[in-house]
Amino acid sequence: MSEEQTRKPAEGALGRRDLLGLGAATLAAGTLAAPAVVRAQDKFNWKMVSAWPKNSPGVGVNAQRLADSITAMSGGRLTVQLFAAGELVPPFECFDAVSSGAAEMAHGSPYFWQGKDKAFHFFTGMPFGLFANEHMGWIWFGGGQALWEKAYAPFGIQPFYCGSSGPQAGGWFRKEINTVDDFKGLKMRIAGLGGEVLRRLGVNVVLLPPGEIFQAMQSGTIDAAEWVGPWNDLAFGLFRVAKNYYLPSFFEFGPALELMVNKKLYDTLPADLKDIVKRAAYASAAESYADFAYHNVVSLKPLLDKEGVQVRTLSEDIVKVLAKETKAAIAEIAASGAMAKEVFESYEAYRQQCMSYAKVMDMAAYQMREVGRDLS
Repeated sequence: MSEEQTRKPAEGALGRRDLLGLGAATLAAGTLAAPAVVRAQDKFNWKMVSAWPKNSPGVGVNAQRLADSITAMSGGRLTVQLFAAGELVPPFECFDAVSSGAAEMAHGSPYFWQGKDKAFHFFTGMPFGLFANEHMGWIWFGGGQALWEKAYAPFGIQPFYCGSSGPQAGGWFRKEINTVDDFKGLKMRIAGLGGEVLRRLGVNVVLLPPGEIFQAMQSGTIDAAEWVGPWNDLAFGLFRVAKNYYLPSFFEFGPALELMVNKKLYDTLPADLKDIVKRAAYASAAESYADFAYHNVVSLKPLLDKEGVQVRTLSEDIVKVLAKETKAAIAEIAASGAMAKEVFESYEAYRQQCMSYAKVMDMAAYQMREVGRDLS
């Protein structure tokens, strides 16, 4: 029995015998009891499914940290148990699991569910799109969050931004890509809108869960694959099956991670627990981004020095063709529905502002740092 139940009733309040008598009278009258009210001291046990293999660098690890943070910050009132990809649901079914209520939460990335609505692409990140810091700014302060919630509302899901890997690698290729024609006929694992752009150039796009990439490359099922960047690619051993490593990608400058929460269940939480979920996601965004930033930097050298990997860059001529096809693909997405059009207009207006700002600030700062490179 709780402290509240054993506490003596205040003056003028109904006593225990009164309540028992009232309850008996109510039952005798055949009336229904009033709906239960969620109280601040109530406890919740929630499941978080994930699109990532268990403890995979950056993604799986930070999903676990987020689940643990919510549990700790709530003092155990909201306990979150993480299930890695395939443990409870297949990796690409996380969205549906949260939408249906089979799981209360999920950790993934919006482009995995873009078949639901093409507008979802913009919340992951677009080819030639926003960098992580810019994307975060748009989501949190530029109206992106409201648009994201509007896009997910028909599916009963509350989204939260959970960080980014920063610019990703363009992928691992068995052969060099010297011209646009070299893409033709390639079987490549690639997610998101980048896959659609390459499909237009003759690539046979294969979307595989992260845990299946290495095996598919090793067996020859695919000829090329993109995953994340040096840290994750080193951990997954992709250098063992291909040596041509293209950096950076044109399609993921700042791809987003997300926390999805069943909206009806989220709305039943007490106000403080709702804020804990939100603030834990914010903290995870910073932690995840920093995790990738550090470990990608320190993982590149081992790939080059120990594994004999050749870093390559797509030529300017190829990039121009990719940009042209990207523009066409995005135009089709923007015309696919009212939601996609609304999100595109907001995203693109801010992207143009970001590019103007970067010319006089970020890009100039990188160039200035190169001048003062040697500080030893």
